[in-house]
Amino acid sequence: MAIAPRMELRQGQGLVMTPQLQQAIKLLQMSSLELAAYLEQELERNPILDRLEEVDDYGIADLNGTDPREAITESEGPQELGAYGDGPNPYAEAALDASYDDVHTDADMPASEAIGANVDWSQAGGGHRGFDQLEDVENWLTKTVSLHDHLDSQATLAFSNPADRLVAGYLIDHVDEGGYLRADLDEVSERLGFDRQALERIVSTLQTFEPTGVCARSIEECLAAQLKERDRYDPAMQVLVANLALLARHDLKSLYDLCGVDGADLADMIGEIRALSPKPGAAYSTQSSSAVIPDIFVREGPHGTWLIELNTDHLPRVLVNHAYAERVSRSARSEEERSYLAEVHSDATWLVKSLDQRARTILKVAKEIVRQQDGFLTYGVAHLRPLILKDVASVIDMHESTVSRVTSNKFISTPRGVFELKYFFTTALHASDGGESHSAEAVRHQIKCLIEGEVQAEPLSDDRIVEILRETGVDIARRTVAKYRETLRIPSSVQRRRASHRAG
Repeated sequence: MAIAPRMELRQGQGLVMTPQLQQAIKLLQMSSLELAAYLEQELERNPILDRLEEVDDYGIADLNGTDPREAITESEGPQELGAYGDGPNPYAEAALDASYDDVHTDADMPASEAIGANVDWSQAGGGHRGFDQLEDVENWLTKTVSLHDHLDSQATLAFSNPADRLVAGYLIDHVDEGGYLRADLDEVSERLGFDRQALERIVSTLQTFEPTGVCARSIEECLAAQLKERDRYDPAMQVLVANLALLARHDLKSLYDLCGVDGADLADMIGEIRALSPKPGAAYSTQSSSAVIPDIFVREGPHGTWLIELNTDHLPRVLVNHAYAERVSRSARSEEERSYLAEVHSDATWLVKSLDQRARTILKVAKEIVRQQDGFLTYGVAHLRPLILKDVASVIDMHESTVSRVTSNKFISTPRGVFELKYFFTTALHASDGGESHSAEAVRHQIKCLIEGEVQAEPLSDDRIVEILRETGVDIARRTVAKYRETLRIPSSVQRRRASHRAG
């Protein structure tokens, strides 16, 4: 067969990564702070974009003759969700509609399709000023890690239990710049519906994190942790740490008597105290830590419902100034000027549409999460339901990648505190009778209760626990029971029996 060049015509389908599509996906995965900074940049870069300032008492704004209703307003009011997933209340609508000129052409992809697409970023083509999707590599490599990010990364490894991870994340959010835990544990226990002793256990684990002394609740606790690491927390040092007020007043005579040491030893001990860091988190304060700003508010409504509302107060409201664009385009003298004006006008219009679609998507995902995790909102952490991205995506008819982007770096304010949306996703264990799946956290709690209620002389083996759980409808393997028992730091039945004999 002769080899020769030839032309063939083939027809196929493929996803083209237009700059607008890149922007829509980029906006969806941004956090609130990142989005606010991006909008400020776009307001400076794009002359067609305007900021919607506060309106007067009559709700009228006059921006060069532009209708203020063209602005993206996201949610102006709450939506009501039934406690058992009855759907949105038709009498409580969110004002999400943004009234703007429809400049969509056949070549453009609707934002609803763009955001829901499963995109291979390696095939992204074309550049566009202002919409570059790649970060500066040098800035990424030299980026300073905040204290909260540093603690979160350690918590991911330290806590295998989803409920413990959620509570640990909540506590980490209450760590100040100095590294101190500023939270009342009794209040946290009541708000989250979490056992007080289990809460203390989580705090103890947090206090083992780096830097040493972090998550302490007092200066004494912070210094004690650092001294223990140096193996210098002897009885005399314990007394000195417990009487820092005397040291602050330079009451050395009282310290001599209390510590039972001579002057030279006391001077050495004071020198060791001064070498410690009273603010272990200060090393991470070079990158200013900002308070978490919730993207969604959830509050109790009447008759067992939940009211869901987007938080738009911290975002600049932008609109396309069509009147200014038309006036400037009439005075354009060259093809280059007309091309530039057409480009920025298209960018501005698409940005407003993408913001509107972003708001709708976040609200839609949040509503489904609240519906699925109503038990947590009502009763506490122990009632988290098993939930994965696919569960939410299938209900709201979106792609899993879209739900993943929405739940990352987005926070929801609930009556039980502020949580990242991804915290509400937990693994599931199948039911032995084909019924509803069980949350891994709920099964762990069952295992813990079974072992706590066992007869000490006859501890339950892992095989026996498997039998009991299967009788209650939980389909679980022996190795899974052993893994859960180990994460709860409970010894094996053999070790428990030996401990019982020694105690007897």
